[in-house]
Amino acid sequence: MAHLHKKMKKDRPYYYVREMARVDGKLKVVEQIYLGSPERIKQLATAEKGTCTRISVREFGALWLANLPAGQIDLAGIVDSVAPRMPREKGPTIGEYFLYAVLNRMVEARSKRALPTWYQNTAIQHIRPVDVNKLNSQRYWEKWERVAPEQIEQISSLFFSKVRTMAESRSDCFLFDTTNYYSYMAGQTESELAKRGKNKDGKDWLRQVGVALLASREGRLPLFYREYEGNRHDSKVFWRVMDEAFSAMRGFADPGAELTIVFDKGMNAQENIERIDACKGFHFITTYSTHFAEEFLRAKLCAFKPVDSARNRELERLGKEDDRIVAWRGAGEFWGKERTVVVTYNPRTAAKQRYGFDRKLLELQEVLYELRSRAKSGKAPWNQLKHLEKHYLQACEKLYLPNDLYQFDLEKEAGKPKFVFRKDYYRIGKHIERFGKNIIVTDHANWSTDEIVRASLDRYLVEEAFRQSKDDELVSVLPMRHWTDGKIRCHIFTCMAALTYLRVLENRLAQAGIGQTAAVAMESMRNLHSCLCWYAGKSKPQWMIEEPTEDQSAILRAFGHKIASGVLQKLSG
Repeated sequence: MAHLHKKMKKDRPYYYVREMARVDGKLKVVEQIYLGSPERIKQLATAEKGTCTRISVREFGALWLANLPAGQIDLAGIVDSVAPRMPREKGPTIGEYFLYAVLNRMVEARSKRALPTWYQNTAIQHIRPVDVNKLNSQRYWEKWERVAPEQIEQISSLFFSKVRTMAESRSDCFLFDTTNYYSYMAGQTESELAKRGKNKDGKDWLRQVGVALLASREGRLPLFYREYEGNRHDSKVFWRVMDEAFSAMRGFADPGAELTIVFDKGMNAQENIERIDACKGFHFITTYSTHFAEEFLRAKLCAFKPVDSARNRELERLGKEDDRIVAWRGAGEFWGKERTVVVTYNPRTAAKQRYGFDRKLLELQEVLYELRSRAKSGKAPWNQLKHLEKHYLQACEKLYLPNDLYQFDLEKEAGKPKFVFRKDYYRIGKHIERFGKNIIVTDHANWSTDEIVRASLDRYLVEEAFRQSKDDELVSVLPMRHWTDGKIRCHIFTCMAALTYLRVLENRLAQAGIGQTAAVAMESMRNLHSCLCWYAGKSKPQWMIEEPTEDQSAILRAFGHKIASGVLQKLSG
């Protein structure tokens, strides 16, 4: 039975019409229609002479905003050019199935099974009309089953080519990184993509799929991605996709520009660096393991200088000069050539690492005390040094600590075994020496230290894109509800397309002086609803959009629109 439901938000009441029913024996909400505040309900009911007999409220703003890039970058048309409609085929095309999946992932990611219900509660028929009942999971599987792997690659190439041509800015520096997404796919299910490997979410027992992503430093715009086997090492992936990544970089840069790719130490294998060296006009900036370049860690901190960065300037303004990132510059031979080396030191990171290290050292010490107690009993196998050493090494591995921080031995005291241990302060000091420090290696000899450090730090932008892709609401690659490689590829493409569209929207907002993330803008616009009002004596309902907030009005203006008297209008001029 339908009933009126009130929710309190910031001490203000908001009303919904709810329909409840029992599903699998449990009482659940099967339909919920937003009505609004008491003032808004009164306004809707009295806006026109006559009695309002029925109201239907739908989410409008976020879906309208998500659909804007589709008008510039015709994803549906691109897909249909590669996988066209079959003879006598009716209903949405394959391209439209991709598009409606992308729009959903830009607003409120839902499973394919939940898509029809989700779209029924939106104003999709006023934005991009479709028979939502046909957007069901069975139809998606049927359509996506027809898209071959080589077609997905072609669709992806055409899509990002269009993105590059539509971009309003160019870049000569690009950011590259990889991540992986776990899957609950059964172990016996055949798959070339889903393999067990080192999972970045710590779920190594699950099968996973890897994704490599290239983004421009200017505008943070995704320009290329490739899915790959979950057990393949990052350096091998980089080697495999390098030509395609470099082609995407050339397509986004001004002709003849010197291009730089930024990546982390997991990809700086000898053969990869040599390949970059052999490509004319291409340069690299990468991090390097402090374990293999200890000589650069010995530089005295008094020789380090503050980096000219936005974050450092903000810390200086706040009177926290001691928290600034500082850097030291040198040179050394790496991968057979003389390279520029920059060592950075972040005091705040060093303090956090020292705190964590001290805590872990105490835990390790507790393990050693426990081993001493067991050895004192004299019982086998605890009276054997090899057995005690085995448990010590296991504890170090579990705590992610080096295994040389303690010296230990098994001695005899009054005829009984005694496990003795002492800290190796030299090794502990060498370990602490690395805290807060980062080594950057580049073939740029003419870039300033500040430019090198800023470019390396900006790699967080592509890491931020991966974090967005794992968000529960927007993009949301996880959970992967797909059990064949073809559907996994289709799913990942829709997520990468959604991520790209969101970046396009963010850049447009930034140009209008609105420094909001896509997530914030979408959350704001999700609260902008449209309403169908049926009045007594009239056969057709009146469609209106509720009065926008200041924030919503600013977003609408950024895209050349406004709402006047409940009607969406383009701004003149």
